[in-house]
Amino acid sequence: MEAPAQDQPALALEPPPPPPPQPPLLSKNAQKRLLKQQRFEAKKAEKKAQVKEHKRREAERRRREWEETLEGAATEEERSRLIESRRELRRERMEKRSEERGQKLRRLEDARAGGQKVVIDLEFAHLMSANEINSLCQQIMYCYAMNGRYEYPCHLWLTGCGGEMGAQLRRIPGFDKWLVEKEDQSYIEALQDQKENLMYLTADSENVLDVLDQKKVYIIGGLVDRNRWKGLTMKKAEEQGIQTAKLPIGNYLKMSSSQVLTVNQVVEILLKFLETKDWKESFFHVIPQRKRCEADSIESRGEAEEEENVEDNQPEGNKECVEVPSPN
Repeated sequence: MEAPAQDQPALALEPPPPPPPQPPLLSKNAQKRLLKQQRFEAKKAEKKAQVKEHKRREAERRRREWEETLEGAATEEERSRLIESRRELRRERMEKRSEERGQKLRRLEDARAGGQKVVIDLEFAHLMSANEINSLCQQIMYCYAMNGRYEYPCHLWLTGCGGEMGAQLRRIPGFDKWLVEKEDQSYIEALQDQKENLMYLTADSENVLDVLDQKKVYIIGGLVDRNRWKGLTMKKAEEQGIQTAKLPIGNYLKMSSSQVLTVNQVVEILLKFLETKDWKESFFHVIPQRKRCEADSIESRGEAEEEENVEDNQPEGNKECVEVPSPN
């Protein structure tokens, strides 16, 4: 006789996994800004591809011209002269580049000895995504490249270089040879003997920067997408008890959106002002037209056209005698 079948315990069903978190809904203005940024990035990538293709075509054209020139040589002696002449031109270009590099290094060494101190505060890595940190590293790379091109470079400091930020910076080719000060500690610690001269540049300050003071140490917040962290650098400066100021942008032009600029734009504005002692020229030279109101862009183009017309209407002899006044 078969034993009665025992009831098998019912298998417990696992609850379904929770749905993935939905991204926060963007406001209409945020959606417009995102779409505008995406269009800008797409246009930037397209332009970069066009420039690359143009360079490739130019290189191919020059190669064909050189081959045709060699084929057109009547004798072997003429062909040898053409080859030697080309080699000499290459040597001259290399010597010129070497000389320019030497001049750049001397300017940067002089800046470390007595140039205007500018600090890039890199203590915000924990607030940024990996892509934003990478973007900031690119901006810092532009800063260093521009600094060497100007006649009066700044004495650049990178503070808070530890952790992920430092790891990303060290991936930049040649970073270990940069003529800048690199500090893992904060600027408060690295420049503690100059605290009374520290001045944080932030658009949230009520103080407007009139001129650059050689004794001051100007600090720029290394933070990408500051719209998410409005007032952060101002709050930090207040808590540390250091001075703040903002660039006098509003005195010379109207921005089409926020007055937030990239780190490399702020550095170049300071470099341009050190060269010209003119804020308006510095702003219009650096700030792209897409960030300016239409009226300011038209005015800028109008002034440029007027200057060209004045120059074109000058007699030929007068053109040669025009003296450009040196900046005060």
